[in-house]
Amino acid sequence: MAMLLCSLLSYLDRQTLAILSPMMLADLHWNAETYSQVISAFSLAYMLGNPVWGAVLDRIGVRRGMTLAVGIWTIASGAHALLSGFLGFAVARALLGFGEGATFPGGLRTATDSLPLDKRARGIAIAYSGGSLGAMITPILVTPIAVAHGWRAAFAVTGVAGLLWIVLWLRTVDFRSFASHRQTSRLTPPNALERRFWSLAASYALGALPLGPILYLAPLYLSQALGFTQTELGYVLWIPPLGWEIGYFFWGWLADRYAAGNPRPTWLMFTLALLGTPLFAVTAFDEPAIVLALMFWSMFVAAGFVVVSLQVGALAYPPEQTALVAGIGAGSWSAVVAVVLPMLGGMFDAGRHDTAFQLVSVLPLLGAALWWLLTPPNRRAAA
Repeated sequence: MAMLLCSLLSYLDRQTLAILSPMMLADLHWNAETYSQVISAFSLAYMLGNPVWGAVLDRIGVRRGMTLAVGIWTIASGAHALLSGFLGFAVARALLGFGEGATFPGGLRTATDSLPLDKRARGIAIAYSGGSLGAMITPILVTPIAVAHGWRAAFAVTGVAGLLWIVLWLRTVDFRSFASHRQTSRLTPPNALERRFWSLAASYALGALPLGPILYLAPLYLSQALGFTQTELGYVLWIPPLGWEIGYFFWGWLADRYAAGNPRPTWLMFTLALLGTPLFAVTAFDEPAIVLALMFWSMFVAAGFVVVSLQVGALAYPPEQTALVAGIGAGSWSAVVAVVLPMLGGMFDAGRHDTAFQLVSVLPLLGAALWWLLTPPNRRAAA
């Protein structure tokens, strides 16, 4: 439960900027490309933080490591309330991204250490579902605060929430477990020359890519193209992440039922890639209900890529590097988001929303194809 709350907190902190982006862009006189560059600062640091924290957590354990990580990102999140310039926001987002890089390595390590193989995908879903739940509740929580007291007050609330989680975490920690964990774990960096590294990176980063653009750019699209106000965004932006939340549990169950222990579930990867293509047509509709439904569906499918990629990746690496697997997956996803998002922001500024969503919809197909090419047919689960 504590790890679920941790991932919820991480998405509360990162999504506050996205939810309030229409209000903040007007106040700070930014355009969509500048906003996307700030998000990219987060994504680049998150990319580096995931494998680093994955290796660190494998070495010192999730209890001590998560205390340190959440402390770092809580300071960064609260600092947003005091900032005004591009450079200050970029630095704060980078520090936030680096700290939050520990979230999913910690969740995966907890799930794989405590559950048998045939329940592992569902355990991953539970540990990771706090992120989608956080993305759902953020608009409901922060929009009224921002409308009533300004966007800076909303960031102050996220800082307080981080401090409360640390207090809860420290009250439930058994520090005696650290010594034995340090003696049995190794700090091993990821090997970027291995095919298993790139197959995991391709399936996770490109398959789950739609999560990023929908989370970060949906508020701008709904306000720019469909005329939503900041208050109206608070009423509807929980809908797409609901698909993400449901997707974790559905695909977790499906993977456990039909692909547990399978190091190469080709049918499942390509099914996910094809199911995600309807996002291609999102700009053809002016009805908000249809637009939100397509975003819901895209996030539902992208959640499957997260669960299945991690399940397969965990089979390819030894158990003592489990957290590192999550670090590779989330870090590679963040790297792709950091590259793609400024491009999409430029397309938004030019009014080319259709091109942006079309690009996002086809990249999961490329990810599935690269995964298939990089994963040997005869690979077996690691002992």
